[in-house]
Amino acid sequence: MADFGNDPGLWAAKGIGSAAGAAVSLVYMLPKGKREAGSRFFTGMACGLIFGGPAGLWIVSRLGIDGSLSGTEVMLTGSAAASLLAWWALGAAVRVAERFGKRE
Repeated sequence: MADFGNDPGLWAAKGIGSAAGAAVSLVYMLPKGKREAGSRFFTGMACGLIFGGPAGLWIVSRLGIDGSLSGTEVMLTGSAAASLLAWWALGAAVRVAERFGKRE
């Protein structure tokens, strides 16, 4: 298991990956307004920062490329994926809930 510690380079990779994933999620599924855009961006950032390490480790182990990436690359990949998927899933759930709410 990788030891990520408190290396500033890894924290930078986490932040950049989280921001990139959040930005892509906003482009992929456009928000309805500024409030939704803000909440989606900060939710993506938080999920990327929190789950970036475990997500990156899971991704590289599933792809079988454990030893070929640096810790920074693993963290960047994991943070971007966690950030993107967090709001992709939550955004889709919100839209589905809105559709079912309008049927009543």
